[in-house]
Amino acid sequence: MYQRILVPLEHSDYDDAILAHVAELARFHRSSVVLIHVADGWAARNQQGLSLRESAEMRDDRDYIETRRDELEAAGISAEAVLAGGDPGTEIAAAAERERCDLVAMSTHGHKGVQDLLRGSVANEVRHRTTVPVLMVRGVPRRLKPA
Repeated sequence: MYQRILVPLEHSDYDDAILAHVAELARFHRSSVVLIHVADGWAARNQQGLSLRESAEMRDDRDYIETRRDELEAAGISAEAVLAGGDPGTEIAAAAERERCDLVAMSTHGHKGVQDLLRGSVANEVRHRTTVPVLMVRGVPRRLKPA
């Protein structure tokens, strides 16, 4: 059913929940996985327009996403890593189309009310910007996970 699954990672504890879920889904459907991280710092947002070098933050993000890709591949799942820069909601929706994905699977924080207004919701923005189905899995930070 799903041939290519786009998985936005935010470089945080919340990534563990979606990666565990997607690994099982990808095995079941024999899907390939495209991991994407959207760096949204000043350098990342202006890198191409100003011909800037990759910042230390972006290098760290690239290392992180490539490590997570390697973990999936070690588990027998075909995976790619994409580092993008700019507005996360816009870039994730564009990547879903560009990478020809038939599912976007992302972790959410479960913010409500004021927190959602203050922090925004990338998941909500993505689901409004794309026609590709979006699967949202509630993440749990490591410090709150049962031992």
